[in-house]
Amino acid sequence: MTRVSSFPKGRVAFFVTGNIHKFKEARHVLAEYKVATALLRVKASEIQDDDIENIAKASVRDAVERCRLPIFVEDAGLFIDALNGFPGPYSSYVYRTIGTKGILKLMKEVEKRDAYFHSVIAFCSPKESLRCFHGKVKGKISQEERGNSGFGFDPIFKPSDSPNRTFAEMTTEEKNKFSHRAQALRKFAEWYTSTF
Repeated sequence: MTRVSSFPKGRVAFFVTGNIHKFKEARHVLAEYKVATALLRVKASEIQDDDIENIAKASVRDAVERCRLPIFVEDAGLFIDALNGFPGPYSSYVYRTIGTKGILKLMKEVEKRDAYFHSVIAFCSPKESLRCFHGKVKGKISQEERGNSGFGFDPIFKPSDSPNRTFAEMTTEEKNKFSHRAQALRKFAEWYTSTF
């Protein structure tokens, strides 16, 4: 299935993801650069690795091999200092298994709650070599879940630039002002619009 966010006389970027929330965030950011976002639902392989950049690179290479199109993918992780970077590159699996409540339980007696989100956008095409774009936002793990927006660990992450609210207490537009994913997407968009 392909869904396109149309933009008159603009460029199109093909995004392989199974996460509609990521697609919506990407569509908003790339629209700022007059780039339409096409959602490709391709089952790209996802390797297990301690480095999210390696995961994104492997996924985009596999997707390009399957589709023969210029494609970008995104991989992200929540890294909690007190848990030695856990869940990090395993964030998706950890969210599916223990969720936000499980993380809060692990952090119950922890005072230092520093954490950061790290995002990697990987782009590749049959004719272009692979490129990566990074975004990172520091913050803290909240004491409880707050907010109904966003997805994943958004209800327990308070970014340093807005320390009184979690990502889940923000609209997509507010979150995109400084989120890890938006940072990486803007770097990608600047390169993409200057190249294609």
